[in-house]
Amino acid sequence: MSIHEAIIEDLNMAFSVEHLYLENESSMHKVPPNSESHFKLVIVSNDFNHLSKVKRHQNIYSALNAVMKKIHALSIQAFTIDEYDKNPVILKSPDCSKK
Repeated sequence: MSIHEAIIEDLNMAFSVEHLYLENESSMHKVPPNSESHFKLVIVSNDFNHLSKVKRHQNIYSALNAVMKKIHALSIQAFTIDEYDKNPVILKSPDCSKK
């Protein structure tokens, strides 16, 4: 199983996911081709209701404990369904490979 698949599986097991977007951004960094080291996650779940952004991230890191040991970076945007419906702004990641 790829790291990408493991992240999706672990998140779906840990949360009631409404929307999930996971992008392998490794190619935007100075790593070998086909690496799975840098990811961008957008996750929407009402499991995040009444949780601060920090607590949402902590819960995600906890769910991905084993996977986090295999990657370098994970950018997280965690929304409740209401937050996402009102303003589904997905932040663009910088292309670090051009620096």
